[in-house]
Amino acid sequence: MKSRNVPYSQARRQIHDADLLLFRPRTWYTRAIAVAGRSEYVHAGMAGWWNGRLMNVEMTSGGGRAQLLSNIVQQWPGSCDVYRSNGKRGHRFSRAKALAAMVEITGKPYGTVALWHAAWLHIPIWRFLVAPALDDAEVSPLPLFCSEAVSVACKRGGVDPVPNLADQITEPGDLARSAFFAYKFTLTWKAKK
Repeated sequence: MKSRNVPYSQARRQIHDADLLLFRPRTWYTRAIAVAGRSEYVHAGMAGWWNGRLMNVEMTSGGGRAQLLSNIVQQWPGSCDVYRSNGKRGHRFSRAKALAAMVEITGKPYGTVALWHAAWLHIPIWRFLVAPALDDAEVSPLPLFCSEAVSVACKRGGVDPVPNLADQITEPGDLARSAFFAYKFTLTWKAKK
């Protein structure tokens, strides 16, 4: 995929509630996570407007939170890609319901155990012994991790972004490959001269 870099100041008003935010690795540790997840992404969040402020609502190792997207982009320019639901499936998608579901995770604990469960499915020998959950009816009682939270929120908005894959093993790369989302642009901080 060819990146379309857009300065945050220009892109800000083009970002809608419930747009998918996918983050690229910034350290050797997160690069290893991206490789294990078969993707260029290591983290997922959802955009949300609150009182004229554009926020990233996400589940991190510290738990569910919302923070200013501008602060993230300023600190790590070029690491956040914006995706939008493309409507090709003919479903009605409620951005308001999806974002409300993401907001509900703020303050809740991070799903470390759920993340390890999903990660185990990438170990070659283990993959032969355990079949991944494909049915969303198998709801996990464990706290959520980032891309699982986004998948659950999208379903609350009316669309399963990754059909035939359970939310509890949905990874950022799965969301990027979903037919429901289309890449819009990559956020940079300053315009190139």
